Amino acid sequence: METQVAPGDQLKNRFRGFYPVIVDVETAGLCSQTDALLEIGAYFVRMTPTGTLETEEHFHAHVKPFEGANLDKEALEFNGIDPFNPLRGAIDEKEAISSFFKAVDKKRKKAGCIRAVMVAHNAMFDFGFINAAARRSRITKSPFHPFTAFDTATLAGFVYGQTVLAKACAAAGVEYSTSEAHGALYDSKVEAELFCRMVNRYRVLGGWPLRYE
Repeated sequence: METQVAPGDQLKNRFRGFYPVIVDVETAGLCSQTDALLEIGAYFVRMTPTGTLETEEHFHAHVKPFEGANLDKEALEFNGIDPFNPLRGAIDEKEAISSFFKAVDKKRKKAGCIRAVMVAHNAMFDFGFINAAARRSRITKSPFHPFTAFDTATLAGFVYGQTVLAKACAAAGVEYSTSEAHGALYDSKVEAELFCRMVNRYRVLGGWPLRYE
């Protein structure tokens, strides 16, 4: 017999109809308007029949610098990316964003949510690069809420007293490898695990589902 999930434990009801997608990007600088987007990593989530949030499938793409993009030497040394290495298997920015949005929308619809919401560590950075790439690609329909995002740095600061990703993961008991860090897929994975732990912790402590007297 299939377990019935209480309304408060359905993913479509947990975040006001929003479907959270945990995203990380690697770039060739700090300015989304001028610097190249080089890598997108994202993890999708699902709600178990017992109301626990957990990660499932992921999306990953290496991205070719757009024409005229700035490639900051310090940024590339920091993330270790050679934008023109053919072994990256990089695809055009438009193809990457289009494929990403389609994958997000498919998951959003499956969960019965009205909109996706981006979750990221220092979210406005990732949000800005994804939106700038979409504008350059003339992709006008995004599955993400246009101005709302969930910031795991802020949430971790509230829950664990830590805002640096490595320290927040340590506080949450999430394994974090400095040797694998600064890769979009790996970082989105640990950020997703951190996000799920915070959401689940709040539920265990009795904060969700909301109960009114």
